[in-house]
Amino acid sequence: MSRPIIRSTVACVIREGERFLMVEEDKGGPLTLFNQPAGHIELGEGPMAAMLREVREETAWHVSLTGYLGLYVLHTEQGDTFHSHGFVATPRHSLGTPLDNDILATHWLTRAEIATLASERRLRSPLVLQRIDDALAGRHYSLDVIRE
Repeated sequence: MSRPIIRSTVACVIREGERFLMVEEDKGGPLTLFNQPAGHIELGEGPMAAMLREVREETAWHVSLTGYLGLYVLHTEQGDTFHSHGFVATPRHSLGTPLDNDILATHWLTRAEIATLASERRLRSPLVLQRIDDALAGRHYSLDVIRE
């Protein structure tokens, strides 16, 4: 039996008007899953650098980080713990580069469309909708709270 681990991750709410940039992922199940651009912080990276890298790799978009949603803690049924740094960003321009291999497509979806995916159990994590709601409520901090 493997020991539970703590994973340090990042995720980003990217909004344009009433739509949010989401990625559709193939995780090997019968249905594809939807998530914000997100991923693990690599050795030598801080959360902001990791976030910008993950957005580029998963969406082929260049964005500007505009706020820090905070640290979200998620405990899985397998006993692992995720410390997920949430960010808010504005899109700048599409890069036209290939997406990561496990990303099938990107989609600009409304909150209602994302809530429907949640009811169908097609969100990667319950944190996806929580981060969107926090961003919509203006619950975020200056990026200055992170020292990279």
